[in-house]
Amino acid sequence: MLRRVSTRWLCTGTAPQPWLFVGLGNPGDKFRGTRHNVGFDMVDAFAESLGISANTLHCKALFAQGLVGDVPVLLAKPQTYMNLSGESSGPLAAYYKLPLSRVVVFHDDMNLPCGVLRLHDKGGHGSHNGLKNVIHHFRGNREFARLRIGIGRPPGQMDPKAFLLQKFNATARDRIDSALHEGTEVLKHLVLKGLTESAKCFNTQQKYKHIRLQAMEP
Repeated sequence: MLRRVSTRWLCTGTAPQPWLFVGLGNPGDKFRGTRHNVGFDMVDAFAESLGISANTLHCKALFAQGLVGDVPVLLAKPQTYMNLSGESSGPLAAYYKLPLSRVVVFHDDMNLPCGVLRLHDKGGHGSHNGLKNVIHHFRGNREFARLRIGIGRPPGQMDPKAFLLQKFNATARDRIDSALHEGTEVLKHLVLKGLTESAKCFNTQQKYKHIRLQAMEP
């Protein structure tokens, strides 16, 4: 059931400035649980940890509003399909009058092993079409944070597009579910303590996780 959007967290300067968390993915049951949709999974995991769900349609996204401490957090899953994610992300940031320094985008990343995360304050699109469109709708500005969610690389000569649209096997799903929990915790720390402090410690932990996973590979 869709609900109406509250405007009580529009940025007015009288309350803590909200954070906007945007997870990238494709809408519909066909894509649920696929590698390309881990950004949606991250939004759902974070929302669940706050006891809320993204069931409001707002700015072409399934949307939720919650609090971490006394800081508002806005959660969005654009329903535009991955390659047009900016059509939702751009208007959402504008609607709430948020600087891009208060935006974090969650997305899949084949350059990281499955279940390894990285939190960065800015960057390029790395040939990720969803990110590319978000940057376009932010008027070319890349100064927004990203939570990269590792999904690993396709095996052998497998088409990367087919790999992205596959569901995880049981082992990979366990790694992703563990990563979603870790992501939820660092995002709460980010809201309360800031991006720089959170990213420094978190990325060090994830680096060692990366090394452990590499050592486990045959």
